[in-house]
Amino acid sequence: MARRSGLMATIAREAARQARISEAERKRYEREQIRIAKEQQRQHIQNEKDAKLRYIESRIEETDDLNYELAERIKDLYGILDHTLQVNDMVSFNSLKINEKFRDFIVPTSISVPLTKPQLDDYINKIKSPNLFTKLIPGFEKKYQSALIEAKQQYENGLVLYEAKENERLVAKDRLKSEYDQEKYMFEIKVRDRNLEIDAFEESYRNGEREAIIDYNAMVLERSEYPAGFPQIFRLAYISDSKELVIDYELPNKDIVPTTMEYRYVKTKDEISEKFRKIQEIKNMYSDVVAGVTLRTIHEVLEADQGNVIDVVVFSAYVHSVDPATGKDSMPYLISIRVTKEKFEGLDLNRVEKSVCLRNLGAQVSPRPTELQAVKPILEFDMVDKRFVEHEDMLGSLQGLPNLMELNPYEFEMLVTDLFARMGLDAKLTRSSKDGGVDCVAFDTRPIVGGKVVIQAKRYKNTVGVSAVRDLYGTMLNEGANKGILVTTKSYGPDAYEFAKDKPIELIDGGGLLYLLEKNGINARIIFE
Repeated sequence: MARRSGLMATIAREAARQARISEAERKRYEREQIRIAKEQQRQHIQNEKDAKLRYIESRIEETDDLNYELAERIKDLYGILDHTLQVNDMVSFNSLKINEKFRDFIVPTSISVPLTKPQLDDYINKIKSPNLFTKLIPGFEKKYQSALIEAKQQYENGLVLYEAKENERLVAKDRLKSEYDQEKYMFEIKVRDRNLEIDAFEESYRNGEREAIIDYNAMVLERSEYPAGFPQIFRLAYISDSKELVIDYELPNKDIVPTTMEYRYVKTKDEISEKFRKIQEIKNMYSDVVAGVTLRTIHEVLEADQGNVIDVVVFSAYVHSVDPATGKDSMPYLISIRVTKEKFEGLDLNRVEKSVCLRNLGAQVSPRPTELQAVKPILEFDMVDKRFVEHEDMLGSLQGLPNLMELNPYEFEMLVTDLFARMGLDAKLTRSSKDGGVDCVAFDTRPIVGGKVVIQAKRYKNTVGVSAVRDLYGTMLNEGANKGILVTTKSYGPDAYEFAKDKPIELIDGGGLLYLLEKNGINARIIFE
């Protein structure tokens, strides 16, 4: 019994030991699981922190990108004039031609390499020739001769197949060559016609033909690269007598200026907020845009004037808007300027202050362009009348219309007097001058803006110079008039415009006179004999 009790005690002790070992293993496993769970939790928290940090960094980077784009936009707006000063605006007529050569004739490999012609020996050499031993074998010679016949037949068949495929190859090659020659011929015809057209265009331009000059300057302005949002819509006209280019240009509206001054990321709200630009700053920037487009456009056409066909540029710019009072579309003009080439080329555009420069050039500028306060264009675009041309160009199409050049001085002075009377002025004819013109004193009866107006007409065949404008200005001073108007059947020289630019004088040339007459029910023409 004692031995049995000792065995049981040993078994019990072993069981207890194993239980302790199992319990220890279980506790170690639980501790390991807890450790792993805590490690996973710490890693999860770290991952969340890293993800949140990366997210915040991405939002900050997004904000930086917005500010960079905003800064580039502002830089582009302020650099409208500077941009064009870095490029040559002249259009090379040679660049308008087709100068590239037609592609070379390349034959595909599949038909470029001649096929290998079958050779009889290649077929015969495959047959084992008889020797002394094989000649003794009955029937061998017969078999050999039969094989020779078959080989020759195979050669003939191969030769027929070769000739057929080689013919197909040559036909395909000839077809490709024929197609290539036809395409090359059509290309050369196109090149010849295009280049002859460009040569004729250049000749017309250099000869001072109106349509060619308009087309050339349209290309100059169309090639001008502006930031996004600029309409780049314009109309051009050209007055040959005074070598005057008239530009009617559409400006972007004030929305072209970003209202946002800066973007900021607010971490606590997780949002990108905007700091808005001051209203006065928006007004100043938009005024700078208007001035920049004006100076840039004039610079471009004058720099590109390789034919020396422009002496004067008239630039007027407007915006498309809606009249808040009527709800109808309106086109208020925000700037208008007439400047001579000589004076403009004397400017250093790299150093000028744009607004001051324009005032010095006598530009009429809206004092509040963001509010669309309009100015009167120096020259109504529609007043550049196409009927005002030389006799040989338009005589046949103008039959039945009175020629103002055929009127005597008295008839012409009455016509001018009646015209301004119809336009609402109290016009009174005073006296005729020796040169056939007319001095007329009129009164604009509107309060505040009205007053005494001196009108003088010049029925001239030649360009009116500065002396006539000086005479009118002297008459104004003598009469105590508020305004002077000079009307001519011809055109004005650059010096006349320069003298009148900062004075209350309006110059109406032949095209403008015809336009005003038509608007008031009088259809006429001007033909120089």
